[in-house]
This record gives sequence, C-alpha cells and structure tokens, in this order.
Amino acid sequence: MNSGDAGFVTALRAAVRGDVRTGASLARLTTYRIGGPATVILPSGPEDLSAGLRLAADAGVPTFLLGLGSNVLLPDEGMTALVMRLGKGLDAIRREGDRWWLGAGLPAPLAARKTAEQGMAGLHMMVGVPGTVGGGVFMNAGCHGGQWSDVTTRVTVLEPGGTERVLSASEIPFTYRQSGLAGMVVTEAEVRLRPGDPEELSAEVQKLFAWRQSGTPFNQPCCGSVFKNPGEAPPAGWEGAWTAGRLLESAGLKGATAGGVQVSPMHANYFVNTGSGTAGDVRALIARARDLVRERFGVTLETEVKLIGPRGELLHA
Repeated sequence: MNSGDAGFVTALRAAVRGDVRTGASLARLTTYRIGGPATVILPSGPEDLSAGLRLAADAGVPTFLLGLGSNVLLPDEGMTALVMRLGKGLDAIRREGDRWWLGAGLPAPLAARKTAEQGMAGLHMMVGVPGTVGGGVFMNAGCHGGQWSDVTTRVTVLEPGGTERVLSASEIPFTYRQSGLAGMVVTEAEVRLRPGDPEELSAEVQKLFAWRQSGTPFNQPCCGSVFKNPGEAPPAGWEGAWTAGRLLESAGLKGATAGGVQVSPMHANYFVNTGSGTAGDVRALIARARDLVRERFGVTLETEVKLIGPRGELLHA
C-alpha cells in the first residue's frame, strides 16, 4: 500500500483534524521548487502527526517529514510515502527565564529574531538559516559558529508508531550536521539561552541577515548549501577559507549548468533552479562538481542537501 491508496486517505481524513491533500505538488512545498505529487498532511497539532504515524505504521506506508522544504531534494516522480508538513499548528513559542520551548514548525529565522529581541543569545545567528526548528534540530543545522546542539537541552519526539518521548540532550548523539534522530519526528525543542543586550543582539541579527542576503542567492530557488565543508585540514599553501564554496569556486564551477540548474555565480555552494530544473539535473551537477573537486584538490565533498527517494529514503549522491 502507498499513501495515495483511497482507503488509506479516507482513514487519514477521519483521524486528523488538519488538512489531507492528495496529488499535492511537492515542488510548491520546497525551496528548490522541485518535486512531483504526493499525499500530504498539514497537521493542526502534534496529535495529527501521531495519528498519521500510527495509521501509516499499521498500513505499512512509509512516512516523510517536511518542514519549510530547504536542504532537501525531492524526486521528480513524486513520493509514495506519506508526507507530513511541519508548519502552522506546530509553531508555538514560550519562555521561562533562560529556557525556551519552540514548536518544530516554527521558522528558525523567526525564533532567532524573537529570542534576540528579548535579549537572549544563542539562536540569533540562525536568522539566515532557511528552515524550521524541527528540521534544524534533526539535522543539527548551524552557521556563524553556532549549531542547534549548542543550546538544545531536551527534545520531544514521536517514535515511528506515534508514541511520544522526551529526550535529554545527553541522549541525542549530535554530530556535525546530524542528530541521530533518524526515524523519529521532532515536535518541540527546549533550549537554554544566555542573556545579552537586546539592542546589540538585534543589530547583530540585522548584520547577519544582510550578509546572508547579499552573499547568497536566496532570491532564487535553491536548497541552501549543497555540500558540507571539508573535515580534513587544508593542504600546505592554501590561502583563505577552507570551505566547500571556495573549493567549488577554485575548480571553476561558478556558473556551470546541468539542464535547468546552475551553480550560482554569487556563491558556488548554492545550486539554483533557473526555472525548469529537475532533481536529475541537480544530481548530475552534484556528481560533476564532486568529481572535479576530487580531481583538482584530492577532496571528496559530502552532500549537505538530503537527496530523498519516493519512499522517503535517503539516497546516496
């Protein structure tokens, strides 16, 4: 059975309060504007996610969680997995002293701004990260020297069958751009922030946001960074930042194209959809870029963007 089965869809609509859409365009739900049709739940709260997970587990239907649609490449043919969109209904925010509870569907830039406005530091650097709190924690997203694991103290998750658990940070095997929460659904994160000056933090937020906007092509359909920065030390004689973007630029890849996808002339670690791009085009450009960087510099870049298959499985680039 797959998520488009009529009986399964009927059961979903009877069990959840939110919206259930069949044949929904995934391209409209991702920052890449790429992806075919799928059955999608727009939950009104965590209970809808739990109900969807239980029904999917009973029916043998795979599930896939989608936030604001950044950092993922979804398949051109669409998905047979049940897609659950984290957004409104899961975007609450509350505070007690230096502790904050953030709903998984809350946009990370909004969390950055709201905490900074109240004089709390630790998330303010996330203003330029295009994604949700849930996605950020799940992928341990970060930028400007900070990442979610630095401030996260507890995470509320749903297990594959819909059972809720609360995990302390010590129970989560955070590593660079990974959380170890595969198979679980983040519904809320508890973070502990440090006091700061509201005016100084707000000014820093504006500075970081302006830098992000001027240095990256966020006015075009893209996923964010395509590759992770290399883990090994730079070779002797290398000057400047040792980053994926610099390696790609030094390999002469700025402006390179595959079909309707282009390596951004603004920032080489951003591949943009020029209007007719497909998942196949992105994968082809990833392969070409990786091969050229390996040939020129002896470095094998790992993808930061997650390549997803029709059943929600993670594909290898």
